[in-house]
Amino acid sequence: MSLKDKISQPIAGVEFPSSPTITAALAYMESHSTPVVVNHVMRSAYFALIIGPKLPPFTDVSPSKLVLAILMHDLGWDPTGELVSPDKRFEVDGANAARDFLRKHDPSFSAADLQLVWDAIALHTSFSIAFHKEPLVGLASLGIFSDFLGPNNAKVLKLSKEVLTPDEWRAVEKVFPYMHEGKGIRDIFCGLCLHKPETTYDNFVSEYGVKYLPGFSVEGKQAIDIAENGLKNLKEFRK
Repeated sequence: MSLKDKISQPIAGVEFPSSPTITAALAYMESHSTPVVVNHVMRSAYFALIIGPKLPPFTDVSPSKLVLAILMHDLGWDPTGELVSPDKRFEVDGANAARDFLRKHDPSFSAADLQLVWDAIALHTSFSIAFHKEPLVGLASLGIFSDFLGPNNAKVLKLSKEVLTPDEWRAVEKVFPYMHEGKGIRDIFCGLCLHKPETTYDNFVSEYGVKYLPGFSVEGKQAIDIAENGLKNLKEFRK
């Protein structure tokens, strides 16, 4: 069954937004994603759509703009390599690709909305920051994190109440099932550690390299190393 068919009926009581730009974004995402990632992206979008109306300050977030950001949030994992840079974090690659896509396919998108989508994608792995930015940015990250944490995740995410029930989670997962996510995501992150390690040292991706790749090391390359070495070098200027 195609993505178009899967989203043609409500899931967990939620209607998937529809527009020519969203239709094009669905096709674009699917052509630059593995099946594992397609289902991750779609679940994340539905979880965000379910959560938004339940939790201020997200009640007024545009469903269409929210969905566009989440649909394209992992373009930096593009298996074709077309959208992957040699020197940028995968979140930045995804944000840049989404911005380029929207500029081409929807010239009516304002500069402010383009920036919102860019921020939502670039910061989606930094929930502790994204949650305190504009509502669209925070809600996108919340939907994406919910795909890794499952239902009843309020305590982990420090929310005021539960916003994703087991029944809602099961309804979405039935249509977009998990497909060896652990190995699929692990392979992607290990690939980033292998092929552009410099983009992983200042973030969580390097932890996959340390755990799963023999010989991968972050010694002397993490933020603490850079800061402490920098401060040590400053002493030379005080002489």
